[in-house]
Amino acid sequence: MNQLFQFLLRQRTFLLFLVLEIVNLWAIFSYNSYQHTWYFNTTNQWAASILSTTQEVKKYHQLRIVNAQLAAENARLHTQLLQLRSQQQPTGKIPYFASAALLNRYQAVACKVMDQTTQLAQNYLTIDKGLADGIKPGMAVISSTGIVGKVMSCTQNLSLIVSVLHTSNTVSAKLKSSGELGYMKWSGYQAEVGELMDVSKYKKVVKGDTVVTSDYNAVFPPNVPIGIVAKVGIEKDDTFHDIKVMLLTQFSTLTYVYVIKNRLAYQQAKLEQNKPKAE
Repeated sequence: MNQLFQFLLRQRTFLLFLVLEIVNLWAIFSYNSYQHTWYFNTTNQWAASILSTTQEVKKYHQLRIVNAQLAAENARLHTQLLQLRSQQQPTGKIPYFASAALLNRYQAVACKVMDQTTQLAQNYLTIDKGLADGIKPGMAVISSTGIVGKVMSCTQNLSLIVSVLHTSNTVSAKLKSSGELGYMKWSGYQAEVGELMDVSKYKKVVKGDTVVTSDYNAVFPPNVPIGIVAKVGIEKDDTFHDIKVMLLTQFSTLTYVYVIKNRLAYQQAKLEQNKPKAE
């Protein structure tokens, strides 16, 4: 306490000057109309600016909550959409009805993208869910507009996704209008363009047709959009079409993706492992 008094005593001249300055400023802004008006307007502008910034920050945090809620709702809608696609009648005279297990085969889980690359020859994504959320390697990953990739590895709370934008990644695909089968492959150049391979030149392919996942896909559910046919030509070997596809997923702006749980994946894998080998 003595040290405080000694400090105040040493600084008494400066403190007296400071008090007088404060009183002087108060008198100027209180008893002079111009200064009073200037002070009033300035403080109001500062207060309005601070209030506006505070509201923007609150809106930003609320927007994040709203986006997460929308992503969860979209996951539910994706699950219902996959169920409806399972009910679609194939072309043929014999009526087909999917079993309850097949109708409930897929479940979409909303995940947030934490990191990703798009400019490399082999691109990956990191998402914020893992083994604790039921995510497992091999599961399909889609966006609200098209395919994204498949789960490569998981920790308890995170997962690494091998992107469609990977030169070693292929996806079984078909043309929506004709059902003609092929496979999608990324050439490694443009993040927006892929190639539909192995479609015979004798098959009709039209610009603007939609490319979707095939019914024989080991990873993705059938009929998930991939892209739109942007260019059709003939390969150099004169056997297959040269088809360029504009991918529907905008990888550069991905925020949320949906991991597709396949409840029958284990049964299918186990069943197919026991297939008799050809002699």
